[in-house]
Amino acid sequence: MPRKKSSSNTVHSEFPKALTGIQGLDEITGGGLPRGRTTLVCGSPGCGKTLLGMEFLVRGIVESGEPGIMLAFEETAEELTQNVRSLGFDLDRLIKDNKLILDTIPIEATEFEENGEYDLEGLFVRLGDSIDTIGAKRIVLDTIEVLFGGLSNQGIIRSELRRLFQWLKDRNMTSIVTGERGEGLLTRQGLEEYVSDCVILLDHRVNDQMSTRRLRVVKYRGSMHGTNEFPFLIEQHGLSVLPITSLKLEHKISKEKISTGVPQLDEMFGGEGVYRGSTVLVTGGVGTGKTSLVSHFADAACRHGEQALYFAFEESSPQIMRNMKSIGLSLDKWVNKGLLHILASRPTLFGLESHLVNFYNAVKTHHPKLVIMDPINDFLSIGSTREVKALFLRMVDFLKSQQITLVCTGLSAPSEPAQEAEIGVSSLADTWILLSNREFDGEHQRQLYILKSRGMAHSHQVRGYTMNHRGWQVKEVSGGNR
Repeated sequence: MPRKKSSSNTVHSEFPKALTGIQGLDEITGGGLPRGRTTLVCGSPGCGKTLLGMEFLVRGIVESGEPGIMLAFEETAEELTQNVRSLGFDLDRLIKDNKLILDTIPIEATEFEENGEYDLEGLFVRLGDSIDTIGAKRIVLDTIEVLFGGLSNQGIIRSELRRLFQWLKDRNMTSIVTGERGEGLLTRQGLEEYVSDCVILLDHRVNDQMSTRRLRVVKYRGSMHGTNEFPFLIEQHGLSVLPITSLKLEHKISKEKISTGVPQLDEMFGGEGVYRGSTVLVTGGVGTGKTSLVSHFADAACRHGEQALYFAFEESSPQIMRNMKSIGLSLDKWVNKGLLHILASRPTLFGLESHLVNFYNAVKTHHPKLVIMDPINDFLSIGSTREVKALFLRMVDFLKSQQITLVCTGLSAPSEPAQEAEIGVSSLADTWILLSNREFDGEHQRQLYILKSRGMAHSHQVRGYTMNHRGWQVKEVSGGNR
């Protein structure tokens, strides 16, 4: 089972926390769930409550050495094992190693008969025996409403819920209790009134035929935490909560510069190119050579023996490699050497959150020094300008934290001045290169201009450029200021 590391950049709280090991959730909660206390995870059917609870147990065993117990009231042990096997969780091995107990108590509401007193003493004995058997530190109760589904006496329900949560706290168990979403309440029984330390709400919605899962930490007593809705995905290695952003803007910076792959363009940036770990935006109309320019970036990185990752959203990998040969770039050479990885897909293949997770996973797999996205406008077909900007922000923050340079392209409409092309992300770019194709004396002439480049002196000239079998060639101009 792949190990997913949690960020060490967490917020220290007044009480200890237990890492969940779930990508993104530990960052949002500032270090995990409250240790020795109970967390409520609630939501509608199919939103991922059981999987979150199971991953909390498995990661706790594998990464923190804390044995765990899953007590399910709806699914059998065989069903639970089968359901999570596709995520790489080998529950049979953990059970054999005496690290995990899967206990199930199938309960049908129709089997209830209210007669005499009702209490959970039998459940406490059962749980206590399991805890002592494996030295459990974590427990998940899934789904708690089933335990009281056939009872109408709200007084009994409230009393036994209080006893259950206090019993878990007295045993110093870090617990997750899952509950179904209720009408006007977070759960059917109003569990949030009793589990007051931490409440997490999961939601599964469909808008414009696109399915999205969202997570929100409703409350976390005594701890700072992310309060927004965060998209999350159930992928091949478990849950991934997004975004993971550095809100304090404390990214490390580099004074090292990398080449654009075009010597004359490097000269316009002072002779060495752009800063490593910066974000470069290249915009222009159709046929201005945006893809050709970012391919020069990739070629330059590979020439220095660095890994480059190219996300293409309009052309296939073979098409890009063939087309770049016309300007003297043999990208296939770098692909064959394993230095360049071209991942081509239509944005409409996934939702924005899925693209973000695939992006993270590709970066972590290939460890690039340079990432190219060509073009980012295509994401507007599956999200609003605000949503695309949020997506881009998460990508930028992630890459900056890793000192990875991002170069992306954006299409501007022919009728718009290049500097007014609105794709919603220009303010996030450190360097902005504008390309244009203008008619002059009956001929189309390509021109480029560096609109901005934060932290470095750069040319303010409008330069002409050509593309031929020798690649990009930026023309010299007489006069003007650099």
